[in-house]
Amino acid sequence: MEANSDGTPAFTNGPILRLENVQKRFGDLEVLRGVDMELNRGEVVCVIGPSGSGKSTLLRCINLLEPPEDGHIFLEGREITHQARAERAGDIDFVRRRVGIVFQQFNLFQHKSAIANVGLAQTKVLKRSYAEAREKAESLLKRVGLADKLDEFPDRLSGGQQQRVAIARALAMDPHVMLFDEVTSALDPELVKEVLDVMRELAAEGMTMIVVTHEMGFAKDVGTKVVFMDGGVVVEEGPPKQMLENPKQERTQRFLGLVLEH
Repeated sequence: MEANSDGTPAFTNGPILRLENVQKRFGDLEVLRGVDMELNRGEVVCVIGPSGSGKSTLLRCINLLEPPEDGHIFLEGREITHQARAERAGDIDFVRRRVGIVFQQFNLFQHKSAIANVGLAQTKVLKRSYAEAREKAESLLKRVGLADKLDEFPDRLSGGQQQRVAIARALAMDPHVMLFDEVTSALDPELVKEVLDVMRELAAEGMTMIVVTHEMGFAKDVGTKVVFMDGGVVVEEGPPKQMLENPKQERTQRFLGLVLEH
């Protein structure tokens, strides 16, 4: 039987991630109003939509950074949305070991070098030895094109380089799914390509990904499916070419008409 890196049996049946009627509120504000979604192994689902449509909250619910009020999320066949806090404790550890997330802000430790940033969670969470964690960190930083920046601190790195360190840090946990939350939106235009190129390589290698993005070219070229969200719901989804060139819903058409003009 195929096994994961932690020795547990590999999940092979059905969607790796499934959401059913996921709802999230902040006070009286309904941010997610019943989201259904499926993600199969090796898929790259690109989530698009206007600001405030619930895209980032969706990723935070998948990673249990924001537990949903209602609905169900299944990761590798296991429900992770138990309501009781005592039950959720086990779910959070299960999720953290399998779902990596990269945010718009880099969130690097400013007092640690690039290689130390990538190694830290490996030793704390995965209990790898310092030597093993450093070897893994060095390999991943080389993979994202930062072989010559191992010992540099964040303030000596460009925004694109810092975001690539953040991607390497997430990959160091050997995730089964990667979530990207508008990871290029805080970057200067000339730095966007270097981050998108890393994500393209991950997709080509078969990484399962959900990407919240405004980069329509990336969605069209790399995505296996595009999901358009607005008002906390999935308005429309489909293959990238059909979604971006011939969407069926009027709301999707209006959004793309505005975005693709620029």
